[in-house]
Amino acid sequence: MFEVLHSLLFSTLDAAPALVFAALGAMLSERAGVVSVGVEGMMRTGAFCAAVAALVMPTPLAVGVGMAAGAGIASVHGFLSIRWRSDQVVSGMALNLVAMAGGTYLLESFFGPNGTPSITQLSRWNIPGLSQVPLLGALSGHAAPTYLALTLPFLFHLLLSRTPLGLRLRAVGDKPHAVATLGLSVPALRWGAVLGGGMMAGLGGAVLSTTVLDRFEQHTPSGLGFMALAAMVFGRWTPVGAFAAALFFAAGNALRIGLASSAPWLLDLVPQGFLLALPYLLTLLVLALQGQRGHAPAALGTPFEQESR
Repeated sequence: MFEVLHSLLFSTLDAAPALVFAALGAMLSERAGVVSVGVEGMMRTGAFCAAVAALVMPTPLAVGVGMAAGAGIASVHGFLSIRWRSDQVVSGMALNLVAMAGGTYLLESFFGPNGTPSITQLSRWNIPGLSQVPLLGALSGHAAPTYLALTLPFLFHLLLSRTPLGLRLRAVGDKPHAVATLGLSVPALRWGAVLGGGMMAGLGGAVLSTTVLDRFEQHTPSGLGFMALAAMVFGRWTPVGAFAAALFFAAGNALRIGLASSAPWLLDLVPQGFLLALPYLLTLLVLALQGQRGHAPAALGTPFEQESR
């Protein structure tokens, strides 16, 4: 029994960082009032650029390239949403489509349809003495992003709830005109949140190609960006809530993999397609149960216009 739980927990911690980072990035943007539907495209861009960069530079530096790429494509969303006041949902979906088509074109043009060549994964850390402890041993043997994902949500919580910058970010997502009356720049605060969210989403994508996988594949990130959005909503736009929801969805994905590998007889009873869809079914179930109980920022999706007080 402990071996099964150990394996499930280890797989969950391996799969969680990409979801956690993307959910935190979406939360940061939306707390500032900018809808982050394009997080899937930001993850895909970060994953592709990190995998390509890792072919010519050390993998940790390639992860930084992925973060910069995520911020780069987020800047397009910021330009359309903040500067031109475009519909933020349409802008985000357009980014997703461009990232999907552009990633596929570049992949097949330079590397072929099967993915990029294998890269050196981020090294894993074995914590002395911990690997022998039941269940807690699952915390050992992961790469640095896993441990970062376990601590960053709490740092984000402190940022948003205990610092002047966090107060301004929350205020600009709820009452932007009140922020403007204090002499603060609403567009600048929203730009910072959008670019920071893009970096986090790019980090999530980079983790997929450098830690979970050892390459960029055709379907990366396979809907994880939308799952991260669901985690953010289920977590009620809070860092710790999004973190807990991302862990739940990662556990569902780990359960799917565990069932397929440890209980192959189950495939005779349950269609394989059902197991593949299990994480996404959990996402839909959670959103259905959530209903209207979320607490979205009051000005979410509303373009700021100084003259419309």
